[in-house]
Amino acid sequence: MDKKLEPLFTPWNIGKCEIKNRIVLTSMGGTDLFGWMEMHHFDKAGAEFIMEVAKNNAGLVLPGCQPIRNPMFGGWLYKNEKMYRDLAKWMPKFHETGAKLFVQLTAGFGRSFTISPMMEMLYSNRFLRVASKPFINLDKITATASPSPNRWSDVVPSRELTVDEIHEYVRAFAITAKKLMDAGVDGVEIHAVHEGYMLDQFTLKYVNKRTDEYGGSFKNRYRFPVQIVRAIKKVCGEDFPVSLRYSVLSKTKDFRKGALPGEDYVEVGRDMAESEKAVQLLEKAGYDMLNCDNGTYDAWYWAHPPIYMPENCNLKDVEHIKKFVNIPVVCAGRMDPRVAADSISKGGIDGAGFARQFLADREWVNKLMEDKEEDIRPCILCHSGCFNMCHYKGVPNDQDLYDSLHLARCAVNAETMQTDKHYIEKTNKPRRVIIIGGGIGGMETARVLKLRGHEPVIYEQSDHLGGTFVAASAESYKGKLRDLLAWYIRQMEKMDIEINLNSKINDLSIFSDMPVVVATGSTARVLDMIPGYEKMIEACEFLNGVKKVGKKVAVIGGGLTGSEIAYELALQGKDVSIVEMKDDLVSQKGVCLANSSYLREWFELNKVPVYLETSLKEVMDDKILCTTKDGEVIEIECDSVISSAGYIPTPLATPDENKNVTLVGDCNGIGNLRTVIWRAYEVAMGI
Repeated sequence: MDKKLEPLFTPWNIGKCEIKNRIVLTSMGGTDLFGWMEMHHFDKAGAEFIMEVAKNNAGLVLPGCQPIRNPMFGGWLYKNEKMYRDLAKWMPKFHETGAKLFVQLTAGFGRSFTISPMMEMLYSNRFLRVASKPFINLDKITATASPSPNRWSDVVPSRELTVDEIHEYVRAFAITAKKLMDAGVDGVEIHAVHEGYMLDQFTLKYVNKRTDEYGGSFKNRYRFPVQIVRAIKKVCGEDFPVSLRYSVLSKTKDFRKGALPGEDYVEVGRDMAESEKAVQLLEKAGYDMLNCDNGTYDAWYWAHPPIYMPENCNLKDVEHIKKFVNIPVVCAGRMDPRVAADSISKGGIDGAGFARQFLADREWVNKLMEDKEEDIRPCILCHSGCFNMCHYKGVPNDQDLYDSLHLARCAVNAETMQTDKHYIEKTNKPRRVIIIGGGIGGMETARVLKLRGHEPVIYEQSDHLGGTFVAASAESYKGKLRDLLAWYIRQMEKMDIEINLNSKINDLSIFSDMPVVVATGSTARVLDMIPGYEKMIEACEFLNGVKKVGKKVAVIGGGLTGSEIAYELALQGKDVSIVEMKDDLVSQKGVCLANSSYLREWFELNKVPVYLETSLKEVMDDKILCTTKDGEVIEIECDSVISSAGYIPTPLATPDENKNVTLVGDCNGIGNLRTVIWRAYEVAMGI
């Protein structure tokens, strides 16, 4: 192991609880031990994931946050006695790993609760609102410190929580913590004075406008989380550890407006002066650890950093706040293990929090310890499988119900939290399988086929593997995507998979006796109805460096690809404009609000011209002509035009034409990396 990493693997204490190393799995929705958005039960899928993380040398493991009162069906967490008995039977096996387990408990979401179009319909219809209350009582689920707008919806507001309800929550925290302690759990974590969840909403001045004992003064605003820890300590004893998930800074300018890295802004939430006082108050109340990052749902990219956020984005603020307490402090948020180890060695933090990297590769800590870092499948910070809660103008949450109910899956690892349907099963009839196309879809198909015992053979028409993912990972800030591409190429080499480069296949009849997987991708949509279209540069031509751009660039298409290209151009110092036909940027399913809000707000802050509800009319040598929604023709000066107008599947052959053929990747239908990898895995399973 690299000596620079050694501080990560030293023991430490939370109260009297010794943790074997400084690696902390921080909670993610969907990795819950008692179910997520369903009737409470001991969840086998969540337990399996937690156990695997513990077996692979995480020191402190926190399952997904568990609402003290279930949003669905309204049951209190402490009332299902059987699941605590099941937990007690499971805990000895967990402790055999040497890891410690803290269960994270939350009072709920308040105004941050993710509202869907269906929920808006239920709330808007008086009859349906009453009829649905036994299953989903939005009036209770979204209740918060004071009446305020929901983060996702203009239709469903948040009412004020009553004092009696607050007392009921405090009591429920204490009862639940005692049951967890009796079941053998090592501690609990209270979620949260963090991320703009309900408890945090009580502490934040821009949400909390109360005039009773839970609002107004500094102490009143923090009274709720203080009462919770005191109630827990009263029934569990002083030696039972209670951690607090804590946002050092809110990084928030207003409702639905975050503050970007380096931005000069006025904080409406918790600033550093208040945070310095707050941590001392919370330590004195009885909290034994602070598990820290920054942000709220209004500034969600701090707590859920996308690829655009800098690495270790929260570390400086967490190191500062540690100076004001005597309890251990953990930092999370795009943490680099070596940077974390260095901070630990200097006393800057006590533990390093990692979350989504465990979804991509549960064995990554062991690989780090064994000098096998090149074998770690990287998280690419896309949120596509784990948190694809998507929001754009007029749509509260464009997300499939299946995704809403099954968080904590992973775009780059089809097996994560899906081992019931994605698993390696050895074949009884090994076959030679032909794969046409060496992009991510082709390589994932080959990888899974090889693990099953087949003999995959890849034919790639270019001189390199990667396909369009080479272009997709080209921007300067996409190092993690390039790491994933390198991981795939390494797997091909390690598994000794036959690769035929510069091999264009036109006739599949030569493989008539073998299964053929076609992974030939897609081609760019050409806007050939636009006068001057031949002057445009296609997105991949720019990303692959085939064609250069000038100083002033117009990007046609404000979806994710176009917005990321515009972001890259702006980082390079280009004068860039975006033209988009829809009424919002990144107006597409599957792109998490944490990712899309960063881009939208970055363009606004940096005064990048964005023309929404505007269509391209003509491309000229030094400008483009566009038509607005009102029919006005406008001119945008530019010396280069990049087209990001989408893609069209280009399968070499289809199952209708050849019964031996199966399609994977974009040639089967335009999607994203998640659809490519999961489809490839499933196809390889079926051969």
